[in-house]
Amino acid sequence: MYCLQSRWKIEGRSLYYYGLRNKLFSNRVKISKKQLAVLSALPGELTGREKRILGKLLGEQVVTEEKVRKTPASLSEARFCAACCANDFILPGLEFDEAGRCPMCRTAEKTQKLKSVLPLIDEIPRSEKSRFDIALFYTGGKDSAFMLYYLAKVRGLRVLALTWEIPFMSDSARASIEGAKKAFPNVEFLSRTVKPDDLKKIYRKLLSLSGNTCACPSLAYVLFYPDLVAERVPYFAAGNEPVQMLGLYYNHIAPKIAYSFAENKFLTALFNVGRVLTLHPPLKQGQIQTLMTMKQLAYGDNPLKTLSGYKSELVSNVVEAIREVPELLPPLKRTIRASSRTGNVPAFIHLDLDKICGGKYDWNRVKDILVRECGWVPPADGKKALHTSCKIERCKDHSQFVRFYRCESKMLPFSALEISLASRNCGRTKEEMLYETEHLLGFSLEELPECALMRGWAES
Repeated sequence: MYCLQSRWKIEGRSLYYYGLRNKLFSNRVKISKKQLAVLSALPGELTGREKRILGKLLGEQVVTEEKVRKTPASLSEARFCAACCANDFILPGLEFDEAGRCPMCRTAEKTQKLKSVLPLIDEIPRSEKSRFDIALFYTGGKDSAFMLYYLAKVRGLRVLALTWEIPFMSDSARASIEGAKKAFPNVEFLSRTVKPDDLKKIYRKLLSLSGNTCACPSLAYVLFYPDLVAERVPYFAAGNEPVQMLGLYYNHIAPKIAYSFAENKFLTALFNVGRVLTLHPPLKQGQIQTLMTMKQLAYGDNPLKTLSGYKSELVSNVVEAIREVPELLPPLKRTIRASSRTGNVPAFIHLDLDKICGGKYDWNRVKDILVRECGWVPPADGKKALHTSCKIERCKDHSQFVRFYRCESKMLPFSALEISLASRNCGRTKEEMLYETEHLLGFSLEELPECALMRGWAES
């Protein structure tokens, strides 16, 4: 009896593999009409003619019953990478090479220079046109708190800390924000909320599209971009740690060229030729990324981006959900037009946290610094280190994991990539990483208690 190998699915005139393959991004195989007819009749026996029709598909995409791989139903059944904590439960369909390494570890040397899809900035000068040198999207979580500490205390910059107060902000994050207000007198804190009725409209749409209500940080950009332009803030950053940036590559959201675009003078010049021809001032790197980000939120995905195959399901769903409250968009669109016309566009930049920390963004060391220097309050379970600012972060983990596990989404669970990548270089033991994976993240096939809290608020 022949079957499709586990996690290969027929989609139109192609076979698609739901998993991270050894040969990265070779997940789609085109099939002929004759092959489609044979594949559609599986499972079943194959004649000699049908085997010839399948050709190279036989033995890889089509196998006998006893060779069908079983997707683990729990962490205890999983096969782990020989070099990190990646496994084929939290990343269903994960393939391994002959040495037992996952694709992320096998390609580690080739991707070590993929630091950020945003310009990496070392020196941030004092602004002569603004009260602020830089703005930071600040949640009270570990990563944005460390960036605030570095910018405000280590570098002594005038920081505008921007916080979107979501209904599910964790108690520790709220306490950490209050602690930071006392620790950093040179920081101005600005918070905004969305009317509960409007936010519920967005959340309900997101629930139907993504299975969760996560709109961070995209909705925060919508809320705060007019403030950034009005204050003439020269730079702004988000609290992203290194593995979050690298995860975009392995999730097929950002191609390699996106990580070098900021250093490519030719592409920058080419972009600016179009602006000059339309009587708009040229932009610097960072400003280009800002306009691209804000235009996507205001107007949707650029058709060229959609055609390229590099698309973030997460962002696209947020963009669609925001349209449930259309009155949120006119202020953003007006600001985009005005800032593009004048060139008063704040630059979206990134800081290399590995470099700042001396080569390795050590989670335990960072948490110690934050508690000692910043009034930071760790989560109730002190072992938690990945995503510490939200009560329902596990719901996002869970919904992304379950949808991918069931082959309902092509997006790999973000936290599964991040915890796996971080386990190689974050200063924590394998035991600590496994504890967080099993107990503190949302990798469960059973619904989590937090999901009821998330749905209850959105649907009330």
